[in-house]
Amino acid sequence: MTAVSLGVPQVPARPLAARRPSRQIQVGSVAVGGGAPVSVQSMTTTRTSDVGATLQQIAELTASGCEIVRVACPTQDDADALPVIAKKSQIPVIADIHFQPKYVFAAIEAGCAAVRVNPGNIKKFDDQVKEIAAAARDHGTPVRIGVNAGSLDRRLLRKYGKATPEALVESALWEASLFEEHGFRDLKISVKHNDPVVMIEAYRQLAERCDYPLHLGVTEAGPAFQGTVKSAVAFGALLSQGIGDTIRVSLSAPPVEEVKVGIQILRSLGLKERRLEIVSCPSCGRAQVDVYRLAEEVTAGLDGMEVPLRVAVMGCVVNGPGEAREADLGVASGNGKGQIFVKGEVVRTVPESKIVETLIEEAMKIAEQMEKDGASGESAVTVS
Repeated sequence: MTAVSLGVPQVPARPLAARRPSRQIQVGSVAVGGGAPVSVQSMTTTRTSDVGATLQQIAELTASGCEIVRVACPTQDDADALPVIAKKSQIPVIADIHFQPKYVFAAIEAGCAAVRVNPGNIKKFDDQVKEIAAAARDHGTPVRIGVNAGSLDRRLLRKYGKATPEALVESALWEASLFEEHGFRDLKISVKHNDPVVMIEAYRQLAERCDYPLHLGVTEAGPAFQGTVKSAVAFGALLSQGIGDTIRVSLSAPPVEEVKVGIQILRSLGLKERRLEIVSCPSCGRAQVDVYRLAEEVTAGLDGMEVPLRVAVMGCVVNGPGEAREADLGVASGNGKGQIFVKGEVVRTVPESKIVETLIEEAMKIAEQMEKDGASGESAVTVS
């Protein structure tokens, strides 16, 4: 008799790569860098001056797993709303500042957890770094230097011809050096580009040349499908090398969708505790049941499950039994029926019409037991 461990562990025994050593800053209640877990960010789409709508969206983001939220501050009305939003938000609020340096000071005074500045489009920003550094230091407010390909300093565009990785990195390090001159190093840096290849190279170069925590993002990534693919490719390449401390998936979609994608990217890399995971086959000519429908209905039926549970929904006898056996719960389907596996053992065989309800029923039983056991995510059964 041999004990075989099944189920999904919280994190892999061996990460893909050691995290890049970096300084640690504190963004409100969230530690960033210095070995702290990679955090997921998003940005509100409401007018910040509409306090009620903004707080409502922040609440929705918080419920979806967002850990830090950014709000735009292009007008005085937006700046005036920051104190209430920063105080009532359940997660740290970062004020996003462009064009008007006076709003940097307003955000710091408002009690925002951090301020994001885009040096490329803030007029005479470099001349005010001393004052900004002093205000940020006095209030314990970190600053994110956010360099974007679309708003790169004209001087660097003339030098490099376009927003190359070298141009993005030079811009970021130049601005960081200005803060350093005044003894301020409570910084986080991002160098975003809409091309994942350029973005990846920029972050690799930046990671080699400084020890500041890095915020990853593919800017203007596009609609949901395209943006998800771009972000997953770029973040995966960097995070698998230990580069990156916070992430934001930029999608032309509701911000809650950004958070869902970001969380799933981190879970897929073992950088965030895994919860429900559906393992399902892509279907082929061997399938004898409607795998697409089964997978969608099981996913919908188990939506919101918090415990780390792997459920396999398989459509044929080639890989089905093996995948179903290795999951916490699974079905191997064929000839219009399915064998239901729980912890590696067949517990019953049901017709296709009963597969979904049976899987959901068994999942609830397993989840209840996991919660009683502390939801460790590791379960073991004994097989001969």
